[in-house]
Amino acid sequence: MNRYFQSRLFKIGFWLFILGCGPLLGIIILAAVGLWPDPNPNPIGPGLLAFFTFWPAVICMALGAARVWRQSK
Repeated sequence: MNRYFQSRLFKIGFWLFILGCGPLLGIIILAAVGLWPDPNPNPIGPGLLAFFTFWPAVICMALGAARVWRQSK
């Protein structure tokens, strides 16, 4: 797994995923545990952020992983 993080494209995709989907996942988890003030939140902003960053992040990680895999052959 460490060799994938040496690929710049994979790292960009990973951090894009973490920073894009992290806030929404955090709100979902905190609401499920009961630590969020609203038990049934409607997070529009974090939802839109996750919507617009999920697929570019997955594509970047897939291309970076394919590049690393191809170079290791």
